[in-house]
Amino acid sequence: MSFLKNIFTCVLLLVTGISSSFAAHQGSIQGVVQSVNDHLPLAGASVLLVETNQGVATDAFGKYQFDHLKAGQYTLRFSYIGYQTQQISLTIRDNESVKLTTLLVSSNLMLSEIMVSTPKIIGSETLNPLSNVDILLRPTQSSQDILRIVPGLFIAQHAGGGKAEQIFLRGFDIDHGTDIHLSVDGLPVNMVSHAHGQGYSDLHFVIPETVEKVDFQKGMYNADKGNFATAGFVAFQTKDALEQSSILLEAGQFDTYRVVGMFDLLSKKQKRENRQSAYLAAEYMGMRGYFDSPQNFGRLNLLAKYHHYLSDNKVLTVQASTFSSQWDASGQIPQRAIDQGLISRWGAIDDTEGGETSRTQVSVKLRQMMNNGAVWDNQVYLINYNFELYSNFTFFLNDPVNGDQIRQKENRNIFGYQTNYHLESNFGGTTLFSHLGGGIRRDNVLDNELSRTLGRRTTLNPISLGNVYETNVFAFVNETLQLTPRLRANLGVRVDHFDFEYVDALSNNYQRQNQAQTIVSPKLSLSYTLNPLVELFAKSGYGFHSNDARVVVAQQATQTLPRALGADVGVNLKPFAQMYLSVAGWWLDLEQEFVYVGDEGIVEPSGETRRLGVDFALRYQITPWLYADANVSWAHARSTQAPEGENLIPLAPSFTSIGGLTFKTKAGWSGSLRYRWMDDRTANEDNSVIAQGFFLLDASLNYTRKRFEVSFSAQNLLDQAWNEAQFDTESRLRNETNPVSEIHFTPGTPFFAKVGVKLFF
Repeated sequence: MSFLKNIFTCVLLLVTGISSSFAAHQGSIQGVVQSVNDHLPLAGASVLLVETNQGVATDAFGKYQFDHLKAGQYTLRFSYIGYQTQQISLTIRDNESVKLTTLLVSSNLMLSEIMVSTPKIIGSETLNPLSNVDILLRPTQSSQDILRIVPGLFIAQHAGGGKAEQIFLRGFDIDHGTDIHLSVDGLPVNMVSHAHGQGYSDLHFVIPETVEKVDFQKGMYNADKGNFATAGFVAFQTKDALEQSSILLEAGQFDTYRVVGMFDLLSKKQKRENRQSAYLAAEYMGMRGYFDSPQNFGRLNLLAKYHHYLSDNKVLTVQASTFSSQWDASGQIPQRAIDQGLISRWGAIDDTEGGETSRTQVSVKLRQMMNNGAVWDNQVYLINYNFELYSNFTFFLNDPVNGDQIRQKENRNIFGYQTNYHLESNFGGTTLFSHLGGGIRRDNVLDNELSRTLGRRTTLNPISLGNVYETNVFAFVNETLQLTPRLRANLGVRVDHFDFEYVDALSNNYQRQNQAQTIVSPKLSLSYTLNPLVELFAKSGYGFHSNDARVVVAQQATQTLPRALGADVGVNLKPFAQMYLSVAGWWLDLEQEFVYVGDEGIVEPSGETRRLGVDFALRYQITPWLYADANVSWAHARSTQAPEGENLIPLAPSFTSIGGLTFKTKAGWSGSLRYRWMDDRTANEDNSVIAQGFFLLDASLNYTRKRFEVSFSAQNLLDQAWNEAQFDTESRLRNETNPVSEIHFTPGTPFFAKVGVKLFF
């Protein structure tokens, strides 16, 4: 560790020592861009000096600067996605520095303002242009919407609404988060060595109305993302301030109700004069559900956030939240039970499934601008997490008398610290953007349990029980060099060190099993702006497949962190001012994959795999108030070590597409008609069992005025009978002598409508 620390320190000193100052200038413009609503800085706003055609992006504090200006008249043009473009004229005299504060007014999205090549923002990672567009067009209204914002990502719920969703992306059945890195305000969502499976990611602690930005990238090309970032990452950011307080009341079919309160705790005068904001958000949701056995779902969320500019160059953010939910579930059911008339499509073999979970967290983040113009972030966090789940996948296969119900349970504390250092400097006559960082995450998981149970009340026998202690120490360097005005290169290196420990409580003798592993992951990306309408890009990088501590100590360092290697090649272009297109071809190789067998408490290796595919994304503004979007993905996933015809990867998605129409009028009307389509896909290795695809339509309609908003939404407009989660499972019913292997599924949501009223104050 001391060696890595010395390396990191030397690189930091080298980068910070590069001077960005040179010849004296005749004049300059220094400014800050803010939102007129809350006077908070707008990071990433575009500022164009019209006379010289020189453009910059505001930094993390909303600041920008133009130097070496001759005396004369100048025009500045300010633009930011979701805000009205503004133009200012001014005069510069010799050796004069002009300081400006510009307030932008929010407005409808105009795709003409989207650039194919997004400028770097010092102090924060550049957002994917598609995420900027989608979060404005499709505000999240549910926990599921939070993940569906990512093009090509599909989810499935199969445990009464309280369990984390099953995720599909880029030819991966990601399970509940094994191969995608998820974070909220810098806090990790993925749970290492979880009782239900590696990477388990429950996003239900996020109140959808608090989400302001969603950043995502597919592939493992970002040096600041490590564990779980195989297929990509998704980073959610909540609001720092509220424009106004509100209360939302929603009610829908199946005894569904939801209450959301967003309370601004400071007056406008306090916010502007003291440059601080504070708000409280609360959500409660309940639902009986559409199953024969009631779900009895309930969820409570509370979030408090305080944001304070201590000075022009320093901002403190403190937030705390707590979440809890409980539910009953019907689980997956076999088609034969329906065919025999034993249950309906909405029935259950074991209706005592269900669970409860909670998460409480505190985070403190300090962001400051250094004297050399660098932006330095430091964040510490503490998370307490509890989980208890009852499932029955095989019914009476193993225990013909009591059934095969299992309990998975754990109590977890996570301690973390992370730092990020951003600097723009001059290197060999070109601009160098440096991003260095590091941190530590420590998980203490007590009583990580798998037991056989009866009716959620009786414990029959434990299968596994123990404590998991896992530490991840990491450091990275990410350098982006503007080689020419058109060509940009990005080189990154990440070092991850893991300490895995497991204490088996069921063994006769106390023994602390441990293993350690360090892995280095280099990255390289190139982008070339052919013209203002076309950008070509190529990305490549090494990563690794995440692993469970219980497996690592049992394997004794055999393939502890299997290598992953991938590449993307594509183009971003604007054939018309109001249209944005992105096309990428990709491939990804893994040395090893692990499949968690939940009812046995083991992880099975599945060998080397290869995936390749094509992603296509379209955003089109048909009129000033009507938008269209479409995402189409094709993936080819295979095991490279199995014989041809027996080498398919179960449940890996092949063809998928999501998209729709969205409208927003000046009269206050807005809404959307959206589709989701997933093609049939194999449920086993030889394609003899098929998981059925589906096509669904959803719709929403809103009417917004200054003091209120009325909303209507409907899922599955065509009332399709579709299967959400599907698995090829061997099971036995109570009346059967021999087991049967077939598709087991959770029926997807039928036509479901809800209405809402929101009051602003």
